[in-house]
Amino acid sequence: MRWLVTMAWRDSRKNRSRLFLFISSIVLGIAALVAIYSFGDNLQRDIDGQAASLIGADLVVSSGKEVSPKMEKMLGSLGDERSEERSFASMVFFPFTGGTRLIQVRALDGSFPYYGELKTVPLSAGKTFRQGKTALVDKTLLLQFNAKVGDPVTIGNVTFIIAGALEQAPGQNGLTATIAPIVYIPLGYLEQTGLMQRGSRVSYKYYYRFNKPDEVEKLVKKLDPQFEGERIDSQTIQSQKRDTGRAFEDLTRFLSLVGFIALLLGCIGVASSIHIYIREKLSTIAILRCMGTTASQAFLIYLVQIAGIGLIGSVLGAALGTVVQQVLPVVLKDLLPVSITSAISWIAILQGIVAGLLVSLLFAMLPLVSIRNISPLNTLRISDTETRGSRDPLKWLVYLLILAFIVGFSYLQLRDWSGAFTFTAAVVAAFLVLSAVASALMWLVRRFFPSGAGYLYRQGLANLFRPNNQTLILMVSIGLGTGFISTLFFVQDTLVNSVSLSAGGQKPNMILFDIQTTQAKQVADLARKHRLPILQEVPIVTVRVEEINGKTAAAVKKDNEKRKKQPGKPEQLPPGAISLRAFNGELRATYRDSVTNTEKIIEGKWHGTVAKDGIIYVSLDERYARSIRARIGDKFVYNVQGALIPTVVGSIRKVDWNRVQTNFRLVFPKGVLEDAPQFRVLVTRVPSNEASAKFQKDLVSRFPTISVIDLGLILNVLDEIVDKIGFVIRFMAGFSIVTGLIVLIASVLISKYQRIRESVLLRTLGATRRQILAITALEYFFLGSFAAGTGILLSFAGSWALAAYLFETALVIKPLPVIFIFVSISALTVLIGLFNSREVVNRAPLEVLNA
Repeated sequence: MRWLVTMAWRDSRKNRSRLFLFISSIVLGIAALVAIYSFGDNLQRDIDGQAASLIGADLVVSSGKEVSPKMEKMLGSLGDERSEERSFASMVFFPFTGGTRLIQVRALDGSFPYYGELKTVPLSAGKTFRQGKTALVDKTLLLQFNAKVGDPVTIGNVTFIIAGALEQAPGQNGLTATIAPIVYIPLGYLEQTGLMQRGSRVSYKYYYRFNKPDEVEKLVKKLDPQFEGERIDSQTIQSQKRDTGRAFEDLTRFLSLVGFIALLLGCIGVASSIHIYIREKLSTIAILRCMGTTASQAFLIYLVQIAGIGLIGSVLGAALGTVVQQVLPVVLKDLLPVSITSAISWIAILQGIVAGLLVSLLFAMLPLVSIRNISPLNTLRISDTETRGSRDPLKWLVYLLILAFIVGFSYLQLRDWSGAFTFTAAVVAAFLVLSAVASALMWLVRRFFPSGAGYLYRQGLANLFRPNNQTLILMVSIGLGTGFISTLFFVQDTLVNSVSLSAGGQKPNMILFDIQTTQAKQVADLARKHRLPILQEVPIVTVRVEEINGKTAAAVKKDNEKRKKQPGKPEQLPPGAISLRAFNGELRATYRDSVTNTEKIIEGKWHGTVAKDGIIYVSLDERYARSIRARIGDKFVYNVQGALIPTVVGSIRKVDWNRVQTNFRLVFPKGVLEDAPQFRVLVTRVPSNEASAKFQKDLVSRFPTISVIDLGLILNVLDEIVDKIGFVIRFMAGFSIVTGLIVLIASVLISKYQRIRESVLLRTLGATRRQILAITALEYFFLGSFAAGTGILLSFAGSWALAAYLFETALVIKPLPVIFIFVSISALTVLIGLFNSREVVNRAPLEVLNA
């Protein structure tokens, strides 16, 4: 073994810079993995340490409806300190500027939060706002409407004074603040606002602090049956740790898979680099074989070289990843509810080094195994082509090991074998498509070579299939990186445009809700006064599922628990079983005698009125019916404000949820709910932002309890959310792009010797330096353009699949981003190719011939 290491060391003396260049391809991939692993470790530790401040209490009890007097009494007996909160969506009005916006109102009573704090400016406002008619307003709202501390703000029928700017509340992050800015008011003024009306969607929360917090879990377990009876949820610090950790574990797993793809790209570069390196070492290996070195010894000499350099490259990547990890909390800050520390994670560093060493060896093995087939007779041959080993069983074993490694690594991230095989299949498919395009390109250029074209074009095209060409490696690496970036742009445009197109032409772009029956005519008259059309006016009734096919929620839960205890029974529900989720929460239902233009009956028969035999047939949305496992003919009993109404599922509807108008999961026929407590929704269209602002100001001043959803706000919020998430994905996808560029640089430098020989031949035959540069530029333009074009085409397919099956909308592709990506990648490839080829054209022919 000592002799092998010595020989590997001696042989590498003149090639160490090249060997380090080989392994530079994987440095960024290792850096990405170590950064994400370190981030994940720090995130989990910080979640454990800050879970109490995330929840703000030892116990949180929440309900979607007002609790019963009996439950209220029981809840009042819990804890050593207690706070209450009511939260709901409503409009806020700034009198000084006339601005209005839909917000999340939180009416609070008590000393919550018991852990952490309401971060405000000034600092004292988080406590003093509860002592008078004052409010805490999210800082983004103050900036948007040019308001400041001390200004008035109107919520419902009450005008509050802004006590402070809210910077952060327990569990809030930049993303949630964008979607629903928060305004805190004292609970004592809630009734005066007039917003607590029948049918309003209100969340009731109770916060508790215990002198003995260790006993909270035991208490919750004891109270669970009572909570379930009234459909009340509970959350403790321990459950917060589990839920938050699980949610962000998915994020780190996704990011680690993106980093892993960058590593795989680098490994392709390693395999290509080692392939060229070994080809140039054929004569050296053949001389070693003549001197008595066995095939296995020659193989091990170069394996030790690669292992040593791979280890060094992995350590460098781990060091870089530790530096990048300092940046990730800044990149992800808008997605995180906790403050992330940047401590060094030695476990993450070890994982990265081991992963780097493994992939270096696995991918380097592909060209290394051919060393075993090199004969001593190669010393007498002029050809620098090694013996082909396409039928070498060891090479096929290496392919299997590489696939096994990818599947195993994917499983460690996803913890799901089907997901691991799906990810591996997708990666392999992308590599195969790009490889097939590269092979087809080389075949087509050779088969239909344009002999009549100019000399420079012929040489540039011929370089695509000449010996030591980089067509395959660059097509794969640059094409895959381009595909990532393109997919992100296309999906972002599709999401934003799906909302924009839904309001095109004369389609609705504004929804008014929480309209009481007595206000309906006045609101409609106000809309007409502003010359706005009444496109829809829909009644909404709040209902709950009480029974399904004669079984209550308690009976269904008991059946499910009994089934799970039976040996050999699967975890998933058997056919015909009732899903417990059908009983969760409340439903907003409506009644009408016909379907709308956004609906289509796909199963059963529509019933617009009560049947002659008195049976009430209801219609369910397709996705909702599938989620609760409902079928045609199932019998549902709905609780409508205390009245039990038996119904039968008569039809299933396919609903276009992308349209900006009222759509419902549950629709009753006419003649059933007309006398039930209800509120109304009015749908209209405003011609401009100015008209929207003027109408909202007039509406909120006259009817402060009515809320408005404006499509302009939806678009702004959606665009901001997609931008924040997109920035994270672009940051990680950047590792793939940069890795592809490093592979490009490495490929050019590694083949420098071969290019110098070609340059000498061309210059000896009379080619000028300018002509050689032109040939090089044309070669890399063809490579870059074909790689970018193939990556963009792959992104078309991926974006279409995401749009069709995940977002259920039509794919929208804008030409400008496509052109920009194509031109940028092509130009960058040419520039790097020319920059790294300078030495090739600067070497004098005589200098090379003398060498």
